[in-house]
Amino acid sequence: MNEDVKNQLRLRGSLPEGSKRRSKKSRKPKQVEQVVIQQQEQLPEIKIKPQEVQEQDVLFKPNDGPQTDFLASSEREVLYGGAAGGGKSFAMLADPLRGLNNPNFSGLLVRHTTEELRELIQKSQELYPKAIPGIKWSERKSQWVTPKGGRLWMSYLDRDLDVMRYQGQAFNWIGFDELTQWSTPYAWDYMRSRLRSADQSLGLYMRATTNPGGAGHQWVKKMFVDPSPPNSSFWATELESGNVIKFPQGHSREGEPLFRRRFIPANLFDNPYLAESGDYEAMLLSLPEHQRKQLLEGNWDVAEGAAFPEFDRAKHVVEPFRIPSSWRKFRACDYGYGSYSAVVWLAITPAEQLVVYRELQVSKVLAVDLADRILELEAEDGTIQYGVLDSSLWHKRGDTGPSLAEQMIVRGCKWRPSDRSRGSRVAGKNELHRRLQVDEHTDEPRIVIFNNCTNLISQLPSLPLDKKNSEDVDTNSMDHMYDALRYGVMTRPRSSIWDYNPVNQRTGFQIADPNFGY
Repeated sequence: MNEDVKNQLRLRGSLPEGSKRRSKKSRKPKQVEQVVIQQQEQLPEIKIKPQEVQEQDVLFKPNDGPQTDFLASSEREVLYGGAAGGGKSFAMLADPLRGLNNPNFSGLLVRHTTEELRELIQKSQELYPKAIPGIKWSERKSQWVTPKGGRLWMSYLDRDLDVMRYQGQAFNWIGFDELTQWSTPYAWDYMRSRLRSADQSLGLYMRATTNPGGAGHQWVKKMFVDPSPPNSSFWATELESGNVIKFPQGHSREGEPLFRRRFIPANLFDNPYLAESGDYEAMLLSLPEHQRKQLLEGNWDVAEGAAFPEFDRAKHVVEPFRIPSSWRKFRACDYGYGSYSAVVWLAITPAEQLVVYRELQVSKVLAVDLADRILELEAEDGTIQYGVLDSSLWHKRGDTGPSLAEQMIVRGCKWRPSDRSRGSRVAGKNELHRRLQVDEHTDEPRIVIFNNCTNLISQLPSLPLDKKNSEDVDTNSMDHMYDALRYGVMTRPRSSIWDYNPVNQRTGFQIADPNFGY
């Protein structure tokens, strides 16, 4: 058996404290069968037939479940995240070892600051020399070099501009430890441009680990957690639109998706070595509620200072189903050209429950074009009873032509103005709180959301409170979907009657035409 295979067999790993040494009294070789976990799908599977193998230490054996799934993932970008204590950092250190003995391997493992990097370096110094005999650590270069020439650089990315230090370099493996410590996706996106290799057998991989929370919680959640169910492979999507990223027009592979991502959740109990005593669990149970949900339960739907802490994905998010034609349907919209336009479609059940069954979020779209898009989506919906639109779109600012609302209505997309009277924002927030509560008669929440409404599901639990007014959400946050939903719930929708009175002047608008709604 050659030395490379022997080295790979040593990497069967979980935590060092789980390492075991066989008794030295027994010198008789035993029949064993070893199967090496493959990371790259394109590489042939390595199987070692039963044979005589000298007894040896097991340096790292992946725990069953998420840790093994992470090391076996073939997707281009993978996030291993969730509760604290799931063995994420050791898995991150073990992942590049499979290719490190290849002379063409070039890897980069980063933390946010040099102080945080020291712990990773220390753990690697415990593991790597035993895994690959002869590997050398250069303190000056902060780099591991194997006898065959493979290199793994361990460095930091404190500010966005720090990515320029890697300009012109190429890596086939890049890892970010504690990804949510980066407040924006800039570093992650830029380093993707450094991912290339002349050796196709190595593959190209970006790996990340993290807990929920931190400055980058929202963008990491939107990139990895929201697009697909946990531990399922999905095509990479654009962060803003949620659309699958594809080869551009004119490319030889025009229209094909670019690459796949995967989110692998973990919790404390996936790491038996740490969970067994119960001490670490007790420490996590003592934390404040939002931190306990993040670090013990691995809950991505809770954030510190969240405006809607009662939102529970298990209760409020449902699988799509066919909306009966007898249910009344309506829509609500918050329009913006420079930022985002958000539209939600709702149905009212006979029990007065609201069902958000569709959403649309776009940017840089004219009002008339948005109207056409809305009508296209509604082609098979049947009758839409009414639409409620941000009332500011009826305002005319220095022009004599039709307002934006009137332009949309002329296209056949009818609206009535939302309530933007004094106190309406707080009233809308309170009404949504009521809707999120479980009805004591039906034992169901008063509002549910189809799981294909990913932008609303992502935005609602992470909306922060206004620091100056705890009765309202922070208007500087990404609140477009929330505003559209708020306009909708404030129409007091009913399943059995048309509740809008054209002569009602509570909102301050005199309705001249009941059909057009203004």
